[in-house]
Amino acid sequence: MKPTFIALNFLKLLGLFAVGLHGGLSQSQETGKFPNKPIHLVIPFAASGPTDTMARVILQKLADRLEQPVIIDNKAGAGGSIGAEFVAHAPADGYTLLFTTSGVVTMNPSLSKVGFDTLRDFAPVVKAGSLASLLVVNPSLKVNNLTEFIQMAKSKPGKMNYATSGPGSTSHLSMVMFDRLADIDLVHVPYKGAAPAVTDLLGNNVQVMLMGLTTVLPFVNSGKLQALGISTLQPSAMAPNVPTIASFGFPGFEVSNWLGFFAPINTPAAVVNRFNTEINTLIKQADIKAKLAKEGIDPAAANTPAQFKDYVQSEIIRWSKTIKDANIKDL
Repeated sequence: MKPTFIALNFLKLLGLFAVGLHGGLSQSQETGKFPNKPIHLVIPFAASGPTDTMARVILQKLADRLEQPVIIDNKAGAGGSIGAEFVAHAPADGYTLLFTTSGVVTMNPSLSKVGFDTLRDFAPVVKAGSLASLLVVNPSLKVNNLTEFIQMAKSKPGKMNYATSGPGSTSHLSMVMFDRLADIDLVHVPYKGAAPAVTDLLGNNVQVMLMGLTTVLPFVNSGKLQALGISTLQPSAMAPNVPTIASFGFPGFEVSNWLGFFAPINTPAAVVNRFNTEINTLIKQADIKAKLAKEGIDPAAANTPAQFKDYVQSEIIRWSKTIKDANIKDL
């Protein structure tokens, strides 16, 4: 009798333990909502520039809202493609995100072989902001506006040069697009970065460039360069007197170096939507908007993952056509 009694009680206790364990797991699953560990945000560039700046402006508040650290991981190389490829093949659990510029995901795949397919390997999360570019010339050209510059360029086909920060860069492809729309024939002079390109424009070794607003605006304000147009559809608060390029007979002309968040494909929709909601909320906040404005970054209007995906797809189509029509390849 005694052994049987002990056995029955042991089985009863084992059953209670099993119920308790099951209940504990259920409670853990119920309360262990995303996220429950640090999030890694991959930036495919070195720790400088507007991409890194915007990330750091919003990440502290994002971490507070998520109640988990958000750790920046700068994985530079191959024009951003190395970092993008890393995220493309990361676990689709929401703990690895990519924050990148438009060129990496909409231009690079059409320019060279990369280890990712933007629409196949990424779940677009949210467009966060954009950076306008200014079309600037050396004042020695003595043109009063963009119309006069185009007239001058048409009178000297193949004899005027434009500088860029490198082949396949946003500054390069934007000028290719403008050159074709304006029906002019400018010669591309690529540099290894924006700084040497600006230096040669200041020295009048090249005549024109379409470069990031914050890069060239100090020289415009000092009178060393002349701004003829801005690449966005609306003027910028940082350069309110510079007209849009579109207003000179190029309706719809708009190019910008936009910034966005991406997750690996198949990341749960609930996780993607959570990030989307939080980031849309943060970039509306006055203090964040003010900090971004100092960097020349315009926060994006609120957008859903589906809207951002459609936008990314349209950008891929637009830039792949530009690259194909201009026969730019193997960069």
